[in-house]
Amino acid sequence: MDYALDAGAGAGLRLGVILLSTDETLEYEARQVIGARDVNLLHTRIPARADVTPEDLRLMAPEMTRTAALLPKSLSAIAYACTSGATIIGSDTVAGLINAAQANTPVTNPLVAVIAALKALGVTRIAMVTPYVAEVTRPMCAILAAEGIKVVSEVSFGQKEDWTVARITEGSTEAAMLAAAEVEGVEAVFASCTNLRTFGIIDAVEARLGLPVISSNQALIWDMLRLSGAEARGWGPGRLFDLDMGA
Repeated sequence: MDYALDAGAGAGLRLGVILLSTDETLEYEARQVIGARDVNLLHTRIPARADVTPEDLRLMAPEMTRTAALLPKSLSAIAYACTSGATIIGSDTVAGLINAAQANTPVTNPLVAVIAALKALGVTRIAMVTPYVAEVTRPMCAILAAEGIKVVSEVSFGQKEDWTVARITEGSTEAAMLAAAEVEGVEAVFASCTNLRTFGIIDAVEARLGLPVISSNQALIWDMLRLSGAEARGWGPGRLFDLDMGA
């Protein structure tokens, strides 16, 4: 019998995500943005240890190219979904390892996405909320500072076990955001970690503070859509998704 071919499911947009084997949050929050839209979000998982420490995070680097090769070809963009991993391994290294398997495909990660988001919002002074231990937050703050973004306030849950991070309540994160924003001169709040739930509180915290709130997952999804040339204004929570996607 004869048959016809087309561009496949989600022909409008095809995005690839490399998730940590320990991540339980990003897919849930991404579905709230993608919904029933003509976007095919394709996932693969990279082996990751339960503890979020520099030593454990570095172990993902040798697995990056092999994991990226598990994704289909001809994607609009690929994201490595780990803020702390991108910090420790290095964003350029991550992109090179992914492009070794997926040549000429735009690559992002939560750290570069957050930097792009903060610059698009015109923000240079932030309060940061993380679940991390200090060995992870210190280099993250240094990278942000090198990009002209100063962390003027920081609140951490001091947690290195990823299973626990995924179960920190949004109420706890909201309280941490509000506490971090009490420092004078804060222009935005950044909640770091793809496993930390935030989508249910971003709009409420923005309304209460009168400031933009950025999370790792929100910025990552925004940046993937932006790199893909999508006009996704209004798709997600927060002021970030109010911006022109060409910003």
